[in-house]
Amino acid sequence: MKSYWKLSIRLLFCIVIAGFVLYFYIENQNELTLLRLAIPVEVKALKVIQEQNVRLKYLIDCFETPTHLMELAQKPEYAHLKHPYTKDVIKLPGRLPLTCIECDEFSDRER
Repeated sequence: MKSYWKLSIRLLFCIVIAGFVLYFYIENQNELTLLRLAIPVEVKALKVIQEQNVRLKYLIDCFETPTHLMELAQKPEYAHLKHPYTKDVIKLPGRLPLTCIECDEFSDRER
């Protein structure tokens, strides 16, 4: 009779331990599933941010075009600014700005 109780206690202990292991495994799988479901939402948000970055870079390039800056220099609010001397200008290698189609937006906004 004594060995029967020992066996039943061991069996019950093993079942409880197996239940805990199974519970934590399922909990872990649920967390992974939630993360997998969140990935497409985050990818969409990332694409929107990347598109906004490209659009803003383009607008910055348009704003910084020499023709637009010369137009700004002729406005009365920038009359106090003077052109630098040639010896004060430092040229850095870089890429050329994009052609500006939306530069008119800047001049319209400033008027």
